[in-house]
Amino acid sequence: MKYARICYQGETLDVTVENNNDVRLKDGRLLKEADVEWLPPAMGNMFALGLNYADHAEELEFKAPTEPLVFIKSPTTYTGHLKNTWRPDHVDYMHYECELVAVMGKKARNVSQAEALSYVAGYTLCNDYAIRDYLENYYRPNLRVKNRDSTTPVGPYIITTDEVPDPSTLTLRTWINGELKQEGTTADMIFNVPYLIEYLSSFMTLQPGDMIATGTPKGLADVKPGDKVVVEMEGIGSLTNFIVTESEYFKKYGTNALGE
Repeated sequence: MKYARICYQGETLDVTVENNNDVRLKDGRLLKEADVEWLPPAMGNMFALGLNYADHAEELEFKAPTEPLVFIKSPTTYTGHLKNTWRPDHVDYMHYECELVAVMGKKARNVSQAEALSYVAGYTLCNDYAIRDYLENYYRPNLRVKNRDSTTPVGPYIITTDEVPDPSTLTLRTWINGELKQEGTTADMIFNVPYLIEYLSSFMTLQPGDMIATGTPKGLADVKPGDKVVVEMEGIGSLTNFIVTESEYFKKYGTNALGE
């Protein structure tokens, strides 16, 4: 089952998603993908992994970590499927990061790896854009790199765990303007989803709606205004968004418009 949050005719709705991303309303009506505004499907905290693929660590000329490198993204960074993401003016390099996201379904504290997946409601995708100009330390991405408003597309929906029996064997890809730029597999994660849930819940409580973004493999490229970026994952779906300039974004939406 796939479920999503949308805005339709000015109202925020929880809906189910069918083939071709058709949206089923609770009254039975079926809407096309382009007829609704897609919102991030979950709004909890996001725990994001740095260097969780060995080939990506090598790409950046770093040793693979021996303990998860985790940072937190606030909900103001999220945006939805088919929305715009802005590239800051006057920066040299901004890249995508296609990531599998595990969405927590119930409160988790001191959960073992053996039990971990029973705490997951489902999976979604995110594109964890990074502005490399401001990176001070690959091991601890600072706020200007990873926590800008509306620069982390999430969605389009959450697919329940019964439809993704093994999250550790999924192929992921990123496309820019129809050109394949990145391809990898979740089998190459250093720390898989059960390990990350055990690790995080050993010292804090994970809440329903919290998300764990599991990192990206090698194959990064700069994105420019005008680009259409699609991240996709086998068995889960694809997430599309569009790059615009900082000045264009805030001229259109204003400084208080988040999640556009």
